[in-house]
Amino acid sequence: MKEYRAISRAGFITLLSAALLLFCAAIVQTQDMGGHHHGGSTANLSESEITQDWAQARLAKSPRHHEWVKVKTGNREVNSFIVYPELNKKATAVVVIHEIFGMSDWVQQLTDELAEGGYIAIAPDLLSGKGPNGGGTSDVATLGGNAIGAAIRDLPPDQITSDLNAVADYVSHVPGANGKVAVGGFCWGGTQTFRFATNRRGLKAAFVFYGSAPANNAQGQSYAVDRAALARIDAPVYGFYGEMDKRIDDTVPPTVEAMKEAGKKYDPVTYAGAGHGFMRAGEPNAPTNNPPTLKSDADADKKAQDDYAKYLTMDRANRKARNDAWARWKAILAKL
Repeated sequence: MKEYRAISRAGFITLLSAALLLFCAAIVQTQDMGGHHHGGSTANLSESEITQDWAQARLAKSPRHHEWVKVKTGNREVNSFIVYPELNKKATAVVVIHEIFGMSDWVQQLTDELAEGGYIAIAPDLLSGKGPNGGGTSDVATLGGNAIGAAIRDLPPDQITSDLNAVADYVSHVPGANGKVAVGGFCWGGTQTFRFATNRRGLKAAFVFYGSAPANNAQGQSYAVDRAALARIDAPVYGFYGEMDKRIDDTVPPTVEAMKEAGKKYDPVTYAGAGHGFMRAGEPNAPTNNPPTLKSDADADKKAQDDYAKYLTMDRANRKARNDAWARWKAILAKL
């Protein structure tokens, strides 16, 4: 990234987002994929990971009703962003589980996009109450450094399940809901989506975006699917993966085998050329990097141009993958 010095603010944001998506992959690796947390370093996460101006701008133009609600769960309150579709009939609800970056502007935009498609969508901030002032992601971000990643790493698995169950119960009974609930999550949230499907009866579907199935391996050991956990699933699971995301992709074949053995539906699709985090990186309104400024240094200029060509190839693949994944997601939701 040192070759990209003279770029626009939009270009800088896109470069930063791409780097953070790589951080996301690294952080999830420090966690047991079945939801049990272990030690290990986390990425340098701060306010920049939760702020996307382009997502804020799109959300500001949305005609749909959205609000923040506090969902009670035991002695906790989970601050949740909910968006309602504009329909004349009752709608299915979708619980959105955020990335390792917590409650970002993009997660809120995506929640609105689901409502645009005709669904009541709700995204809980699973860092609710973890901030220095009792707030959530935005408060944690003020601590700087790796505060967001560390806070998410340390979330108790049982608390995550309790929070998600409370949110699913809440959204199934809001005005306009038909009682059906699906769940979808991204990166860390994709892994939590798979895990939630093992703990929540009655889900209509689980949509796992570049996340892995529950595993019972300790950190540093080979990936091993938690077959006992998968046996508890009673909803179809749909996977969305990027071809260039080998760390996650390598978990798919053993998951296919384990789900088949358990008699469960698991339908993974891998999108050509796409990387980890393609749903965010591929948003139509996400800015594209400007070409690098050449320096009259043949070697440096060639490297910059080669890197930019690789970036453009990945950018095109991510945008196509995002569009294809959205089409598939909405088609499946429409049949629930």
